[in-house]
Amino acid sequence: MPDVLSEELEPGIVLLTLNRPERRNALGPALLDALHRAFDGIAADPAARVVIVTGAGDGFCSGADMKGGVDIGDDPSTATGGLLRQVQGEVARTLAAQELMASLFERVHRLRQPVIAAVNGAAVGGGFAFALACDIRYASPAARFGAVFITRGVSACDMGTSYLLPRLVGASRAAELMLTGRVFGAAEAKEMGLVLEVVDDGAVVGRALETARLIAANPPLAVWMTKETMWQTIDAPSFRHALDMENRTQVMCTATGELSEAFAAFREGRPARWKPL
Repeated sequence: MPDVLSEELEPGIVLLTLNRPERRNALGPALLDALHRAFDGIAADPAARVVIVTGAGDGFCSGADMKGGVDIGDDPSTATGGLLRQVQGEVARTLAAQELMASLFERVHRLRQPVIAAVNGAAVGGGFAFALACDIRYASPAARFGAVFITRGVSACDMGTSYLLPRLVGASRAAELMLTGRVFGAAEAKEMGLVLEVVDDGAVVGRALETARLIAANPPLAVWMTKETMWQTIDAPSFRHALDMENRTQVMCTATGELSEAFAAFREGRPARWKPL
């Protein structure tokens, strides 16, 4: 079976399932490589509108494969391993491996399409970073979260966690979670605003699909620009910078004719016919 299962649930809505259930979907070389390729393919597909990510079995993603006995760069059959074989020296090799894994989460964060995490089990370490990189998160009662690297003797500031977590739950809560490395459950994740809802086991992908449908009903360019602009204005140095970014984006979007189509559809009592990308 492939390490990542890709399925179009409905037109434009893609479900990616991490498929190493025997390892709780730990990020070994083949899975990491497959995820890079899957997201590259989605980014290049103008018909893809929304992505849902979940895990096979009883885990979402348990992070880097610590028990597999294979360093992330040691599998020459993958593009990841092939690249890392060219890097000489232990420190350089470790850094290259770290950057390759972290770049996956940057890819998710910067992806044109919104990404929804349907967290069905453990999301710890790199799996926690993966969930954080997604735009929206839903969880089942079995979900568990944790920035656990500090308990392994290294910094909890890893793979985007120190950037994204404070923006999602606030600096004080992020500091507590990262400095203790404790694992916490779905109810607490909802209480702190990390996940939007906790739904029954087996229903989390369905709940994510409901939101994906609402997103996909909107114009493709408007969705792209909303995701991109929102994350950029979060980092804006001032309100004025954020307004300037918004104003330029709005002017660009109105030039597509979608606003006129929306008004025409309203007058005629019909659904709007949005242009593809």
